[in-house]
Amino acid sequence: MRRAPAALLLCGIAWLIGAGAAAPVAGRAAPVRGLTAAPQLALAYDAVLNADFERVPTLLAETCGAAPRAACLGIRAMATWWDIQLDPQSRTLDTRFSREVTAAVREAERWTKREPERAEAWFYLGVALGARSQWKVLRNEHLSAARDGKRIKEVLERALELDPDLHDASFGIGLYRYYAAIAPAYLRWIRWLLLLPGGDREEGLAQMERTSRQGQLVRAEADYQLHLVYLWYEERFAEALAIVIDLQARYPRNPLFRHLEATIADVYFHDTARSLAASESLLAAAEQGEVNRPAIAAVRARLNIAVQLDRLGARDRARDTIDTLLARAPTAPADAVAHARALKRAWTPR
Repeated sequence: MRRAPAALLLCGIAWLIGAGAAAPVAGRAAPVRGLTAAPQLALAYDAVLNADFERVPTLLAETCGAAPRAACLGIRAMATWWDIQLDPQSRTLDTRFSREVTAAVREAERWTKREPERAEAWFYLGVALGARSQWKVLRNEHLSAARDGKRIKEVLERALELDPDLHDASFGIGLYRYYAAIAPAYLRWIRWLLLLPGGDREEGLAQMERTSRQGQLVRAEADYQLHLVYLWYEERFAEALAIVIDLQARYPRNPLFRHLEATIADVYFHDTARSLAASESLLAAAEQGEVNRPAIAAVRARLNIAVQLDRLGARDRARDTIDTLLARAPTAPADAVAHARALKRAWTPR
């Protein structure tokens, strides 16, 4: 039976429980369309997706004279959120992320009050609320996430009402509609409890796919979420893998996208040789400094290399790989040592 990785499934669910009714929107002046300084912001967001987290403050310092403050605060928070996703069991970045995303939400809220006719103000509010909601779901704060983010869907719909060409806003709405339609019973109960609207599987998927083709800022985010949907619910495994390979090409220094290739090859294609090759390539890239967060990348790679070696009948090599990893006593990823010890116990004759 195929099972979606828990941390990734939570990210999708976050959009479901983090959407709902917004407060009435004030002001009906002429709408202000477009995203200010979009090309410059896209460069900063590309750095986030490439896991170039240390470069983000410099890029934002160069960008934020022209770009809106809410956008810059949001991208700074998104950088920390993507950093968390490389080691989701660790809480070392939680305090920083909470501070950053709260600042982004408050700044965007103030902007929507000052300029309720400006589409990008509502868009950046939806982005910030969405990021915070995903994080709270990751930390099992489901109802808090729903209460915190239940404006997302209508906030983004307000952005689209003001600017129908703001395709980036369609992504969050589409993701909500999709997950609302296919959510398991207990999440539908939460939706009923909070009076959240229902979903539309086909239209939600179509909106996400349009954002993947036409978005300015969140195209890569749409692709990432689409690959999850294709894997978990649509059984479009080859398309999901193609998306991951494309993300690798666009963001070669992000180890997550390389690790995902190994995971998909293993779980969905049962292709041990390809999974092993992908992790060996990731390990080599980490050791040569070709990916960011190389220590985390190397540990993830070694764990999967050991698993795949065992499946190929090379248990002695698999045990040696685990022993080498344990001898280094890695502190990140947070679950690595426990995973390695569990593998070693499973492979030790009784």
